[in-house]
Amino acid sequence: MYYVYILLSLYDKKLYIGSTNNLNNRIKKHQNGFVLSTKYRRPLKLIYVEIYISSIDALRRDRYLKGGKGRQDLRTQLQATYSTVRYPFR
Repeated sequence: MYYVYILLSLYDKKLYIGSTNNLNNRIKKHQNGFVLSTKYRRPLKLIYVEIYISSIDALRRDRYLKGGKGRQDLRTQLQATYSTVRYPFR
């Protein structure tokens, strides 16, 4: 199984989009600061996951969500999530 996941930074309220074949391990790496792109944006909250059988499909979806139209669609889809998050660490 392959996963496309979205993390929400509770520090700066920005999204991180990633893909992996081991979701639990990858999330632990993010939470423990072993991923450079999210190390200084912790704490993080897993807010969205999609599951794929094919790695090619997962990577294609990952690229789409990171692009302009995909990111815009995400912001619309996750609008309620954004409105409930506060900045507890700033």
